[in-house]
Amino acid sequence: MNDRQQPYDPYAAQEQQLIGYDAYGRPVYGQVPPQPAVQAQAPQQYEQTYEQQYGYDYQGYDQQQPAAQEYPQPAADPGYGYEAQAQQAQQAQQWIPQQMAPEPQAAEPEPEPEAAPRRAAQVPEPRRAEAGPDGDYRTEQFAFIDQPDEESEDVIDWLAFTESRTERREEARRRGRNRVVALIVVLALFVVGGLGYLWYAGKLPFLDGPGSKKGAVAAGGAQKRDMIVVHLHNTKKGGTSTALLVDNVTTKQGATVLLPNTLTVPRQDGAGLALGKAVEEGGIGTSESLDTVLGTDIGGTWRLDTPFLERLVELVGGIDVDTDAAVPADDKAKTPAVAQGKKQHLSGAMAVAYATYRAQGEPEAKQLQRTGGVLYAVLRKIPGDPKAAAVTVESMGQILDPALNAQTLGAMLSRIGEHAKVGDYRTELLAVKADGSLTDEANKTVVKEILGGNFTAAQAAASPRVGLRDATGDDKTQVTAKAALLNGGYTFVDGGKADKTQAASQITYQDDAQRERAVEVAKTLGLAETAVKKGENAVNADVVVTLGKDYKPS
Repeated sequence: MNDRQQPYDPYAAQEQQLIGYDAYGRPVYGQVPPQPAVQAQAPQQYEQTYEQQYGYDYQGYDQQQPAAQEYPQPAADPGYGYEAQAQQAQQAQQWIPQQMAPEPQAAEPEPEPEAAPRRAAQVPEPRRAEAGPDGDYRTEQFAFIDQPDEESEDVIDWLAFTESRTERREEARRRGRNRVVALIVVLALFVVGGLGYLWYAGKLPFLDGPGSKKGAVAAGGAQKRDMIVVHLHNTKKGGTSTALLVDNVTTKQGATVLLPNTLTVPRQDGAGLALGKAVEEGGIGTSESLDTVLGTDIGGTWRLDTPFLERLVELVGGIDVDTDAAVPADDKAKTPAVAQGKKQHLSGAMAVAYATYRAQGEPEAKQLQRTGGVLYAVLRKIPGDPKAAAVTVESMGQILDPALNAQTLGAMLSRIGEHAKVGDYRTELLAVKADGSLTDEANKTVVKEILGGNFTAAQAAASPRVGLRDATGDDKTQVTAKAALLNGGYTFVDGGKADKTQAASQITYQDDAQRERAVEVAKTLGLAETAVKKGENAVNADVVVTLGKDYKPS
């Protein structure tokens, strides 16, 4: 303890002494006037008051203290007595509970007994302090509650770590949700875009988009077709095979239409002639005759002899064909054997042997289908570039028809070949009856759908085409009616014989513009105007006459 706190120090009255604490808990010093000696029980009363306020026990301290020395007691001052100082300490304690009240001005105590450290353990952990060497406690030795210690910092760090980890988890969940939403949006856009493309391309069932083939037909009306006729001549064994190569520009499809040699085509004199015989005779005017029968507009004729076909197959590197029959080798004709099966790779000579092969007793349709398979395989190997295709055609060394030069033929083959490569290609056989006329099914499916045979747009000045079908059962009657039509200036189209006879004759037309011509045909044949009706023509012609038993030759 300081000397200034001893009441018997002669210099104590001249020095600054602690008189209390201000409102912020700071000690206040000043001079204290001399006070009369207090009675012996004053320190004891102060100790009891201090013990009640701060929880310290000074009983042991008092028992070990010697008898208090009586000092002169100054006049009682109500402002600076022990009780007043205790009240001031209590007021200061209300502002800062952790701060120690002022030490009492008592006689200098002797060193504390050993029980003092045991009393120190009663103080809470943050406030416990160790006594100094003189057994005194100083204010700065106590820890205030608002002062951080290591344990509080650890708790703060743990709370910060827990909070940051929670925030990271929430952020991860938020990012995950955002990714899921973005993925769903992308998938939805992809599905909508894919469905839109499929609809536009017309690849969805029961839905034809504007870009589909059917949509293009509906939007554009009439379809534009480019076609050429191919005559394959077998220079070794003889015989010919005829096919039409069709490029539908509107629907972007290709087709090969196989024409039987038994198909009847008209000659310039009006008489009918088999297609095969017309081709063997030189084929002059054959394309025009086919236009007359089929109602087409053939752009050119390609005569393809078998040596040039062999050369063409070699130029494209061979072809792969699904063969339906095994072709035996022919030493006399020097043709190799061809195996039967899927994806048979054929060289030039093998392709010629397979395309012209017809077994004994087989119908002509079988051999035509083999020719169509070879043509399809060749088209798939033709370069897609028109210039490259023209070079391939020129490399064959064939003299072509002036109306169909290498550049035109090469461009045509390259366009049709592109359709064949993507599968937009079909091969159809034109069915004919025994008399060489077209069947009703062939007229509907092949002629009108694939070839686009139509006579509604015929020129007014052109001679009308009249088809004649015999339902009388009398061949002489048909000959008489044919002669009457030819003499009347009409273009004759042989419709063959009807499947069954009928009593009344009938004249049909499809286009209203052809009604007047149908009436004129009825007058030419001596039939009543009531026989003229609008309907679907069974023969591909402007006007179709079906002779009944009521027809009487004039």
